[in-house]
Amino acid sequence: MTLQQLRYIVAIDQYRNFGKAAEACELTQSTLSLMVKKLEEELDVILFDRDAHPVTPTEVGRKVIDKAKVVLYNAGQITEMTRSEKEILSGPLKIALISTVAPVLVPGFFKYFGIHHPAISLQTQEMLSETVLGRLHRAEVDMGILSSPTGDPELLEIPLWTERYFAYVSEKDPTYASETVQARSLTGRPVWIMKDGVRLLDTASLPESEANNYEHYFEGGRVGTLIQIVNDSGGLTLIPETHINLILFSMQKNLRPIVNPELKRTICLAIRKDYIHESLLNVVIQAIKSIIPGALLAPEIRKEYLRL
Repeated sequence: MTLQQLRYIVAIDQYRNFGKAAEACELTQSTLSLMVKKLEEELDVILFDRDAHPVTPTEVGRKVIDKAKVVLYNAGQITEMTRSEKEILSGPLKIALISTVAPVLVPGFFKYFGIHHPAISLQTQEMLSETVLGRLHRAEVDMGILSSPTGDPELLEIPLWTERYFAYVSEKDPTYASETVQARSLTGRPVWIMKDGVRLLDTASLPESEANNYEHYFEGGRVGTLIQIVNDSGGLTLIPETHINLILFSMQKNLRPIVNPELKRTICLAIRKDYIHESLLNVVIQAIKSIIPGALLAPEIRKEYLRL
C-alpha cells in the first residue's frame, strides 16, 4: 500500500468517475484502474461498485477512504514541518463555518487575506455543526468555526468570542412596546427558530436545563430569513449580537436586549489535535480580531501570538 494509491481512491471518491479521477491524477484510466485493483487485492476487499453510475464506494470502501484522508493529512503534516515560514503562508486554506457565523466572518476573511496574505488560497464552506465536526474528523477541512463547547474530545477548541442574543420583535407583538425582553418571558411563548426547517419553537416544551440555551436550535439557513418571517408573520426571533450591523438600520428599532438572564453563546475555532500550522492558525486569528469587536473577544486570543 502506498500513499499514491490512497490519493487515487480519494480522487475517485471525489469525482465518482474513473476517467475524471485519472485526469486529475495525471494518469491514464487503465493505469488508475490497475493501481486501485492492486490495492483491493492487497486489502482483499472491493472498494468501489464499478457498476453503479456514478461510481460509488462500497460500505468497507467508505471506511477505507475516510481513513485514507486522515493518513494523507498526517503525511502532509510531515512535509509542512520542513517548509519555511514564507511557504507555509501560501496555498489552500479550508475553513468550515456554521450558518450563523458565516455572514459575519466570510466577507472580512476574504478582504483580510486579499490584503495581507494573497498567497493563501482561502476556501470557506458553510454547513451544519455536525457536518463541520465530520469534515474535521476526516481531515477534509483545516479549521472549523462553530458554537462552543462541541464536547468532542478529539478536537482542540479555541474560544474566539462570546456574544449576547437580542430579540428581534415584530411591531405587532406586545413585547415591542418594552425596552427589554425578560428571558423568562420567552418560556411558553412561540419563538421562530431554524431546526428541522424554519418553525415555531414552543419553549414550554424544553427541559428546564435548556430553557435559556437556544444555540442548538439555529442549525441552518440565515438569520435574515427569520427576520423576514417575523416582519411578515409576527412573533419574535433571536439574533446574535455580531449580526446587528448586518441588519438594515431601519430594522434595528425592532431589536430588544434579553435580560434576567442574558442569553449568550461562545464561538470557537476547532482544529484537529494533530494540527501543526501554528503560523497559519495565528493568521486566521488575526483576521478574526480585525472583524469582531475587541470587547467581545476571548482572553485566549487577545495575545499577540497563540502557541499550540
